[in-house]
Amino acid sequence: MSELGKKAIELVKKYKGKIQVIPKVPLTSYSDFAYIYTPGVAEVSRAIEADPSLSFELTSRWNMVAIITDGSRVLGLGDIGPEASYPVMEGKSLLFKYLGGVDAVPIPIMVKDENEFIKVVEALEPAFGGINLEDIESPKCFYILEELRNKLKIPIWHDDQLGTASAVLAALIASLDFVSKSPKESKIVIFGAGAANIATANLLAKYGFKYENMIIIDSKGVLHAKRQDIDSLFVKHKWKYELALKY
Repeated sequence: MSELGKKAIELVKKYKGKIQVIPKVPLTSYSDFAYIYTPGVAEVSRAIEADPSLSFELTSRWNMVAIITDGSRVLGLGDIGPEASYPVMEGKSLLFKYLGGVDAVPIPIMVKDENEFIKVVEALEPAFGGINLEDIESPKCFYILEELRNKLKIPIWHDDQLGTASAVLAALIASLDFVSKSPKESKIVIFGAGAANIATANLLAKYGFKYENMIIIDSKGVLHAKRQDIDSLFVKHKWKYELALKY
């Protein structure tokens, strides 16, 4: 075990986890419970019943994000399951709060089927202002993200796709500014064609980089429309297949 690993275990043993819930509203006496909870809270519930959009003004929902995973592709650890993924989701919740001021709740779920996963997230929608999908294996993660974006009314984000892609684009914007080059004249080599890099290629194209100036390399070589495994990709991974057709 590395020194960092030892310190990580010591930390969570000492504090029994990394996050907690604390009240926003000042509590001075037990009489405060009358408006924090019953009977006063009933008026808040009636207002939201009449206009559900008020849940974003009258509850913590406006700043509350769910970090949801099935634990099927966690960091470099692979499919370690929902329980073992919890420390990672808990750490991400802390990052949300410390770096962005956003309250986030780790929710590892014991669901393998992508459609069942979608149903679980749909059922959780009333509790949150946004959903951060995390550490879900590819290509399942593409399908889940697309379906949830079509079904839910709140923002849906898959960190491993969109977070990585955004960071790469930000770095390239800064780099091109430094060397006074434009996206259209730049050539890009992308090593790997997993969830992160497929999303990265598509985001770069939307920003102004040309697909024809990108070379994407996976374990079988350069991704292009005439590869021997192109028919297999059509069946197993439509998102990678669609990207291959652009080359």
